[in-house]
Amino acid sequence: MNNTDSPAFHYVGGELHCESTPLAQIASQWGTPTYVYSRSAILAAYQRYVAALTGRKAMVCYAMKANSNLGVLSLLARAGSGFDIVSGGELARALAAGADPSRIVFSGVGKSAADMRSALQAGIACFNVESAAELDRLDQVARGLQRRAPVSLRINPDVDAKTHPYISTGLRSNKFGIPAAEALAIYRHAASLPGIAVVGIDCHIGSQITSVAPYIEAAERVLDLVDALAAAGIPLRHIDLGGGLGIRYRDETAPAVDELIGALLACMDSRGHGDKTLVLEPGRSIVGNAGVLLSRVEVLKPGVEKNFAVIDAAMNDLLRPALYDAWMDLWPVQPRGGVGRVYDVVGPVCESADWLARERALDIAEGDLLAILSAGAYAMSMASNYNSRGRPAEIIVDGTRAHLVRAREPVAELFSGEALLPP
Repeated sequence: MNNTDSPAFHYVGGELHCESTPLAQIASQWGTPTYVYSRSAILAAYQRYVAALTGRKAMVCYAMKANSNLGVLSLLARAGSGFDIVSGGELARALAAGADPSRIVFSGVGKSAADMRSALQAGIACFNVESAAELDRLDQVARGLQRRAPVSLRINPDVDAKTHPYISTGLRSNKFGIPAAEALAIYRHAASLPGIAVVGIDCHIGSQITSVAPYIEAAERVLDLVDALAAAGIPLRHIDLGGGLGIRYRDETAPAVDELIGALLACMDSRGHGDKTLVLEPGRSIVGNAGVLLSRVEVLKPGVEKNFAVIDAAMNDLLRPALYDAWMDLWPVQPRGGVGRVYDVVGPVCESADWLARERALDIAEGDLLAILSAGAYAMSMASNYNSRGRPAEIIVDGTRAHLVRAREPVAELFSGEALLPP
């Protein structure tokens, strides 16, 4: 059992608990597969950012694509968090959860005119604009509403964050951001547009980053542009250095939050920009290790080359292993204590890519419960209905209390918006 970054999940009397609630109790009440999140773990992770920024002008905007459940969002909104959104749907979710629109930043390469109108009418803090074409569209939409849209340009600094290629966002080969060499000209254009108010600069280099060095390299390149903009008469109020801080899934060693923030603030101070507001967009590092996917063993299937443990969770519930070849720790809820066998843990979906864990030594039997750890981020938010499977229930545990924050999706809902052809 390698993952020591999930203190909310621990054994008591030989049974895995979330906080003070047995996971077997949750499975008995709500079934499986089910996502289980720890309230205390989410808040503790968020407060690490707040504590590291004490005394500084700053805004922490949770990247809600990591986990957009309303229960999670409302918990963070009540704690004072801002939000980083990437769609009109995420805007609607954030507002439904009680988010302060003046603490919302809107990222993403493909904002529609309708998305822009909704965000302007809500009064969000800033649009992180990713192309000249988007800037012109936003200007047109804002003028149509007789408003000025607050804008940062997202700069692509061409920094390699040394992460999985699918979650790298700061290289010039990526679709994200504006090349640094073009930024000054586009900022000048932005400053000339009547529907645009230039307020900041933005950068995001990737996800699951386990070193401070690429953040500092990117920050230095962004600050070079801040200096150039000041010289051109375009002052900025805030510097948004994104998110992407990694967590431990297996044996990764990510920097502590205060180590990363201390380095970024020192970089800003050394360049004479300590007076500006620092905006950060953490997601995975707030919710990743605060959640598990609770599942039950359906079938044990011995084979010639491999033994398979078929569980009731599948790739549609947890896509990260199939998509990223991700390693997820897996614990028995009620360990048997024997040697067991080596299994590939797979789901019932009709795909060879439907695996959750490979080559794990497990002493298990049919009907046993397993918890897949570090499933609080990019798990339920990426879930689908492939094979016409309803998505799992979601539970937030608060000490000895467990709250259903999303009911299991009934099969009838999967086709409730469809229609038969007439005869």
